[in-house]
Amino acid sequence: MIKLHHLNASRSIRILWLLEEIGQPYELIKYQRDEKTHLAPASLKAMHPLGKSPVIELDGKVIAESGAMMEILIKRFAPHLAPDEDSAEYIDYLTWIHFSESSAMLPFLLKVFNEFEIKSGTDLKFLEDYAGAEFDKVFSYLDDYLKDRRFLVEDRLTGADFMLGFVVKGALNWLKPGSKLHIERYVRNLENQNSYIRALRIDAN
Repeated sequence: MIKLHHLNASRSIRILWLLEEIGQPYELIKYQRDEKTHLAPASLKAMHPLGKSPVIELDGKVIAESGAMMEILIKRFAPHLAPDEDSAEYIDYLTWIHFSESSAMLPFLLKVFNEFEIKSGTDLKFLEDYAGAEFDKVFSYLDDYLKDRRFLVEDRLTGADFMLGFVVKGALNWLKPGSKLHIERYVRNLENQNSYIRALRIDAN
């Protein structure tokens, strides 16, 4: 059985959502962030030296990195959630999976961390301008791409959406309402997926 080591309010929601979508039996081991530091508990290091989540156990192997988990779980248990590997769409699929943790994640995290620093009184110079420029560039590109699309690839739910959903939902906190209508519509579409609703409910309990 798959074991998911799940930290609340983290990227682990991607894997929890995926498991709810594919209906594969799994065991959930939950961890809670420290209320003061908002960091993961030290107990997660017992599963992986980085002490981060998500982590899964599969066939006796401990696997970290949500993108790797996404590809492994879909290939083994839910191949319908990916395009055919010989198709042009499969290249788009892999591109968006990796976009989520590379191009999109950096400006998103910079926005998050900069806000903490500003609240603590840090006078930001280069980082604030850099984060703003990168954030606008990346999410303007994404908004344009989503203009006539409900999902990222093949007009259907795929692993790329599970990966990107976490980032764009968080990014809405720094997007002016109405400024990126295609992203807002995309996020609402993901939020209406029954498996996503179930995952959020499990994460909150």
